[in-house]
Amino acid sequence: MSVWTALSQQGTHATCPLRTMDSNSPPPQSALFTPLYVRRQLRKLPAGKAAGPDGVSPRVLRVCTEQLCGVLHRVFNMSLSLQKVPVIWKTSCLVPVPKKPQPSGFSDYRPRRKTLTPAHIMKILERLVLEQLRPMVRPHLDPLQFAYQPRIGVEDAIIYLLNCVYAHLDKPGSTVRVTFFDFSSAFNTIRPTLLGDKLTAMLVDPPLVTCALRHCVSDTMVSNTGAPQGTVLSPFLFILYITDLSYQTESCHLQKFSDDSAVVGCISKGEEAEYRAVVDNFVTWCEQNHLQLNTTKTNELVVDLRRSKKTPMTPVSILGHNVDFVEHYKYLGVFIDNKLDWTKNTEVLYKKGQSRLYFLRRLRSFNIYRTMLRMFYESTVASAILFAVMCWGSRLRVADANRLNKLIRKASDVLGVELDTLTAVSDRRMLLKLRAILHYGSHPLHNALVIQRSSFSERLIGCVSIVGCVALAHLLSALALGGIPIAIIRAIPFL
Repeated sequence: MSVWTALSQQGTHATCPLRTMDSNSPPPQSALFTPLYVRRQLRKLPAGKAAGPDGVSPRVLRVCTEQLCGVLHRVFNMSLSLQKVPVIWKTSCLVPVPKKPQPSGFSDYRPRRKTLTPAHIMKILERLVLEQLRPMVRPHLDPLQFAYQPRIGVEDAIIYLLNCVYAHLDKPGSTVRVTFFDFSSAFNTIRPTLLGDKLTAMLVDPPLVTCALRHCVSDTMVSNTGAPQGTVLSPFLFILYITDLSYQTESCHLQKFSDDSAVVGCISKGEEAEYRAVVDNFVTWCEQNHLQLNTTKTNELVVDLRRSKKTPMTPVSILGHNVDFVEHYKYLGVFIDNKLDWTKNTEVLYKKGQSRLYFLRRLRSFNIYRTMLRMFYESTVASAILFAVMCWGSRLRVADANRLNKLIRKASDVLGVELDTLTAVSDRRMLLKLRAILHYGSHPLHNALVIQRSSFSERLIGCVSIVGCVALAHLLSALALGGIPIAIIRAIPFL
């Protein structure tokens, strides 16, 4: 029986038999942390956060960094060597937050922490564990997992998906089928025993495994499944839980952003066997690992731009349920439709931008300082209408681009300053993304861009002129988003 099971059975008032140490006792021989690591994490604590259930304010911890560094260093290392953690460090207050206006069952609530946060000391320990855990499991991570990875995010996942779609549709008689899976309470259905076996197979140190797989204790019940939400380790533990579910070939691949998974099948001449097999294997893996699929919210998007469609598409079946075809799907906040048209996405962004522009006008009516207005615009208005703009900015119709530029001009009038147009922002962000991909060798699109690196000069990569930005932005659009043949890309006159 693991130490966590024993602790859970003792109840909420149980205390871990953490041995007391005098000043002369030597630190554990298998110490994983150094005082430098502990000091660095203490200094990163946000002073404005509320105290946790242990009553310790993060402001006190941060101010007393030098005094507490040595003590916490010894306690953390002893805790890992004994594979035991005080219960108070693992205590948090979970509040059910409704997912919709009128919830009717337990599934309509989302567990979220509120007011009482997990002990900040435990969060420090979790961050230290995460620093040790990342390099150990890096060789085993799925290269197409875009969540919780350094220098990779939502825009990279969307770009990779669109790159595969556009590149395949250049071939005659080709179609693309994408199944977007939806899990039911993915984080709450993790089995710690299975996750522990997977971490052990990755050769993770046993103390780290024990520290990561801590159970949550409440007043009325013991939770033996799931990863506690609101903690530092939970998101990374989830991607480790599903990292052995991976597939990638030229004609089909599985890409993930945390629990948002999509199987992309590049169909040629009607050959769908591989695509359907990957979908079936995904469903089988979920059953074996106790992840529940929400079949009603799992949808399929078919991109078929052929003029003559000989036979209708046969839907894939999941657990006896035929997956519904949809004309558009909201993937990571961006609407993608079956015609690769961005009108739906533009309409949503325009409505969102209009509503937020109203509040900007209201703030100006109160004579708010112009710098504060600009901050509000960048954080609230621009973040909405320019979300993932590098993924769709160069593919907009003129009418759609004019609608969004109209919002930008209205915001410019309110602020009293000239703001960059949609095209200028899109080109600038494309350039930054291009350089980031080229400089990060582990990026899934790195090799695709390196192959084309000889088609433009190193001097132009670092160019910051408007001409250079536009040229490189169009290059990135063609390679990652645009579907333009390579021969035409090579003929672009950059100099």
